[in-house]
Amino acid sequence: MSERKRLLIVFHTQSGNTGRLADAVLTGARRVCEVDTVMKRAFDAGTEDLLACHGLLLGTPENFGYMSGALKDFFDRTYYPCEGKLTGLPYAVFVSAGNDGTGAVREIGRIANGYGWKVVSEALIVRKEITPEDLIRAEELGEALAAGLAMGVF
Repeated sequence: MSERKRLLIVFHTQSGNTGRLADAVLTGARRVCEVDTVMKRAFDAGTEDLLACHGLLLGTPENFGYMSGALKDFFDRTYYPCEGKLTGLPYAVFVSAGNDGTGAVREIGRIANGYGWKVVSEALIVRKEITPEDLIRAEELGEALAAGLAMGVF
């Protein structure tokens, strides 16, 4: 029997908006019972969490057109210990943006490229106030990534 897949959700929230999106992503991912989903705040996640996952969802507020400092700290702490060990890891991003969110997505993509990860979904960027429709889209993102892991698509 093959090893159970693990989906890791790493996020940072300041105002609570990205946290609401993360909760919705988690809800969606947990609909796929064949995958173990773990959610951690960026400051609490580390190398062991990253090396143990088969897929990754990254959530951040947009800060000055960039990702949060906490998510950048997660990358800074895990990059060298994980270098060359996670090539092809499927990932996706969700952003709570006060502006347009594209700067945060672009910079996360540049770092993910350095890890050798593979983006498997268009970024979910929620601008301004979070609507019920945005939460549904976040749930769908979590469920889609978990389902892809369960089916071996990624």
